[in-house]
Amino acid sequence: MKVLAVDAGNSRIKWGLHDGSGWVAQSWVITAEAGQLGESWSKLPPPGALIASNVAGDAVGKALRIAAQRLDARLEVIASRAQQCGVRSSYDDPAQLGPDRWAALIGAWHLWGGPSVVVNAGTTMTADALSRDGVFLGGVIVAGVDLMRDALARSTAGLTLHDGHYTFFPATTADAIMSGAINALAGTIERMQRFMREAGEAEPRVVLSGGAAPGVEHALNGSVEVVDNLVLEGLLRIALDAKA
Repeated sequence: MKVLAVDAGNSRIKWGLHDGSGWVAQSWVITAEAGQLGESWSKLPPPGALIASNVAGDAVGKALRIAAQRLDARLEVIASRAQQCGVRSSYDDPAQLGPDRWAALIGAWHLWGGPSVVVNAGTTMTADALSRDGVFLGGVIVAGVDLMRDALARSTAGLTLHDGHYTFFPATTADAIMSGAINALAGTIERMQRFMREAGEAEPRVVLSGGAAPGVEHALNGSVEVVDNLVLEGLLRIALDAKA
């Protein structure tokens, strides 16, 4: 069965077509240009399932529905649940969890299983704890690299925004800002690993995805699994489970 999975985020709408053996097509459009989805999908074969996670709002939801109609496909937009595909949620209100985070947890569980810190590093960064038994224990949300840098530029006199690089000992202001932002994200992930160890979990792996993943990966200690489009992997599992 062909599955078209869509991750509609704040900055980009990423999509991939899976043919049952692997991803045969992947691409993205800028979220502000969601109306181009139909054109982006115009040469795709009709999928057996069209499944989406949408955290970008109602206007993007409407664009998804229009694009699905052009493809003559039924659209399923997921919501987080108390339990699905082997993962259980500890959220007080499971439906409140962002659907992209839920899909990423499911993707990580099916790719590796075992205790993990599941990280999506994009406009914001989420770091979610997944236990050895597939229980989502909870997680945190912090501003991503660009949001942190933009906030400093807007709110601090004399700090203009310039491209910087990550380094252990920054010697320019631009490098100091970039390195500070990346270190803040890496520290968030490593603290979540520590919390999990203190809660009795074995050494949790880091499963890292998102546009800022390459920068964050190099600042982390220990083993890191970097996955392109982890949310799409989870959406695929949800679609296949529904058809089973």
